[in-house]
Amino acid sequence: MTDILSLAFTNLMSPIILAFILGLGAALARSDLSIPEAAAKMMSIYLLFAIGFKGGASVADHGFDGGLIASLLAGVVLSFCLPLVAFALLRVMTGFSRVDAAAVAAHYGSISIVTFVAATSVIEGRGIAAEGYMVAVAAAMEAPAILSALWLVSRGSAGSRQEPGLMREILLNGSIVLLIGSFVIGGLTGAEGMARIDSFIVAPFQGVLCLFLLDMGLVAGRGLRDQRSALALGAILFGVLMPLVGAAAGLAMGLGIGLSTGGVALMMVLSASASYIAVPAAMRVALPEANPSIYLTLSLGITFPFNLTLGIPIYIAVASAATGG
Repeated sequence: MTDILSLAFTNLMSPIILAFILGLGAALARSDLSIPEAAAKMMSIYLLFAIGFKGGASVADHGFDGGLIASLLAGVVLSFCLPLVAFALLRVMTGFSRVDAAAVAAHYGSISIVTFVAATSVIEGRGIAAEGYMVAVAAAMEAPAILSALWLVSRGSAGSRQEPGLMREILLNGSIVLLIGSFVIGGLTGAEGMARIDSFIVAPFQGVLCLFLLDMGLVAGRGLRDQRSALALGAILFGVLMPLVGAAAGLAMGLGIGLSTGGVALMMVLSASASYIAVPAAMRVALPEANPSIYLTLSLGITFPFNLTLGIPIYIAVASAATGG
């Protein structure tokens, strides 16, 4: 427990977390601080490209093996199964309709790439090694949760909710295309490619991440401030409980396939995070009757801050204890 609290304090005192807290506090205090939308989009493009490229270059150095295949399969299984758990918890803990519960559940089987990037940064800062191909696992975990949620809804209504073109929209979502595309580029160019653009994707990374998390803090704070009436106590408790449930599943899966300490921690982070980019876009197409104020406020206003401030230190400490790392 002492190690977890120490790591949590260290994480809270890092520039990236403090930048998020600044944005959160500014929004709650109704400050006029804002980040231009074009700048925020440019930062997200940079972060996705950088993490994807570094992951691909790491895989090129590591080689394609059974560990990568096992990790991809584990990620897909987690992404499909976690929404089932989330849905069951929501039906017990909240008064959400079947459609709203399924829409929320989809977010908790998919992943938050920003949480993943922040966790990667913390792990690298602590000198903990992790498999470079975990970025590929992150990409693989985007779509299965959406399909799981559509199946949950179809069980309670006549007909399927598989809208024409939905899978195309999921697979061609900009964040997925950029993440996978930069991963492929990094894998094809390897160490030589990394050396050529090292000064672009390594040195500025932490600074850009700080500004991006400042913007995410502003967005999360506005959601909490404006949508408080949409969430009762049960829903708020779910937003904290479900990441812990997901992390436990990620821990079991990571240990089962023999990941390193850093790999287990990242698998826990992926399983604990909640999407607020790809899944909301898909839900607007597949389940337009679901209430966006519920699933966006839960994923971005409750779970994202929890994971960023307390969750990541807990997951790293537990992974270290479980692997002896």
